[in-house]
Amino acid sequence: MTEQAPVEIRVKCWAERDGALVLSDWRIELLAAVEKHGSLSAAAEEFAVAYRVAWGKIREMEDGLGVKLLHGRSGGAGGGGSALTPAGRALVERYQRFRAGLDELVARRFAEVLGDLSFLSERYDVNSRTAGSQGE
Repeated sequence: MTEQAPVEIRVKCWAERDGALVLSDWRIELLAAVEKHGSLSAAAEEFAVAYRVAWGKIREMEDGLGVKLLHGRSGGAGGGGSALTPAGRALVERYQRFRAGLDELVARRFAEVLGDLSFLSERYDVNSRTAGSQGE
């Protein structure tokens, strides 16, 4: 059997309320991009999605969480823009704190329970995808 690259665990987080998505890594990153650029249009461009899609995702979050996360600024000499509300900034900051270190925590847990997955080839028939286990 040839040497295989190690398995790397990946984590995607999201939160639902009554089965509807209200938070996700992607949506929080979108809010952070609005804060960085001062513009929902620029954030949408960074994420390679249409403005309408970005706005829809933020509206879904606002509806699901029951709080306004984004407000627009009227145009003028410098043009309009968007900014996070205090609630939006607090959500981004707290979610980022929650997410910090989570990948490492999951990787540690994966290693503790599944290791490098070598138990599969050590204990089970590697020559057959349909054969039962050996020794059970």
